[in-house]
Amino acid sequence: MTSSGLGSSTYEKLIDHVREEHLLRTTASLLSWDQEVMMPRAGVEHRSRQCALLARLAHQMTIDSRVGEWLSACEEDDQLMSDPLAVASVNVRELRRHHDRAVKLPQELVEQIAATSSTARAHWEVARRENDFDQFKPWLSKIVELTRRKAECLGWPEGGEPWDALADAYEPGLSAASVSAVFDPLRERLVRLNEKLLGSTQPPANCFSGVTLREAPMRRFVRDVAGRLGFDFSRGRLDTSTHPFCATLAEHDVRMTTRYGESNPIEPLFSTMHETGHGIYNQGLPAQHAGTPMGSSVSLSIHESQSRLWENQVGRSRAFWTWSFPKLRRYFGATVKSLSPEAVYASANRVQPQCIRVEADEATYNLHIVVRFELERSLMNDSLAVGDLPEAWAGQYKDALGIDVPDDAQGCLQDIHWSGGAIGYFPTYTLGNLYAAQFFEAASQQISDLPEQIAKGHFDSLRTWLGRGIHQQGMRYRSAELCEQVTGKPLSAEPLMRHLEGKLKPVYGL
Repeated sequence: MTSSGLGSSTYEKLIDHVREEHLLRTTASLLSWDQEVMMPRAGVEHRSRQCALLARLAHQMTIDSRVGEWLSACEEDDQLMSDPLAVASVNVRELRRHHDRAVKLPQELVEQIAATSSTARAHWEVARRENDFDQFKPWLSKIVELTRRKAECLGWPEGGEPWDALADAYEPGLSAASVSAVFDPLRERLVRLNEKLLGSTQPPANCFSGVTLREAPMRRFVRDVAGRLGFDFSRGRLDTSTHPFCATLAEHDVRMTTRYGESNPIEPLFSTMHETGHGIYNQGLPAQHAGTPMGSSVSLSIHESQSRLWENQVGRSRAFWTWSFPKLRRYFGATVKSLSPEAVYASANRVQPQCIRVEADEATYNLHIVVRFELERSLMNDSLAVGDLPEAWAGQYKDALGIDVPDDAQGCLQDIHWSGGAIGYFPTYTLGNLYAAQFFEAASQQISDLPEQIAKGHFDSLRTWLGRGIHQQGMRYRSAELCEQVTGKPLSAEPLMRHLEGKLKPVYGL
């Protein structure tokens, strides 16, 4: 079929419809942001009804029969679809995938998941604060039941399992089997590396031991760094929440949060740099395609690659501390008078197995993800009861990281994800680490003086490189394809291991 104008006008109707749906979904995102940052606790019940209503309305727009008809008409238009990498082709391809998944989900289930997740998040926050899993247990049970139903509706390939149906929403084509194929050998290599590092007779000292960095100057310090990295505060903001996150409400409204008062006094900086990576990606998406796949991020693993790259490859580098240490002194004065850039750099790269994922060092972080993947996979397969989660969590941590979990707040209550129904999400963090290392290695090869630029606080070249190759591409390529486009190679664990070993062994005198 050749285009007679029908395909073009039909495509425009499709895009107009999708952008209206986007308005509904970003309104729901605003309510979720407000619940985490501003809303009084007593507002939970009403908020859950609001979220349920918006989820129902957005779902109705997605499964509207006209969407299927418009997509079919577009797919049959040879002229419109002639170039598979053109804007229209990409939008139709991704909207087809989104529509076909959505029509499998009953409206009642979508609404119930939204309402339950909103309420469960509030109960999770209280349970975490009071270190009481029993308060969250009934709500997690409901989440697990609902996500199992969701997986059954979506279905999974022959030989797969329920977890696969959920993970596909975050990373197309991801399966438990494919994750295990990556995670199992990576886990072995990380365990061996950690054994060598922890066995060193010259471990770096923790220069922040006994140091208290006050919250007020820390707020100013991290905001200063985020702005210098490239986050545009005229189009975004930074607030505080129980669990740091980044929400994009529009191309000119990106909301980040961080948290303070952590056991590691410098942790708010890394938390903020992490969310800044997400924020820069969101602000760098092509604004002319906002509300459509071409104006959206590729996947959660690619999104995570951007946050981890700024947090780790940049934030934990010697070059970064050459630039940022004078700022640290300016903001904290006599408190950090005895410190040096080299001491802070070494402390930022200390390997110390601990319970909290978001405070984990680079060498142990991915082991935290392995634990969560195995546990949520077992929850979905019904081989692990929700009531047995704390004990199973503690056992996995003992096995993977060799540490004891002292309580539920530092154990299975530490993450917000499951309370929001985000099961299948966690492996994208480790995939993001793999992509981050490979992207940064490629950037370093193409920007010959990148360390020198970072040491001077010049981040424009790196940000432009990421923007051109990743952010501005929208969803033109799937994750694996994008990796090859940007780096010229398929995704591999080698860049991550080169990064970890090349940096950490010298720090540990190995």
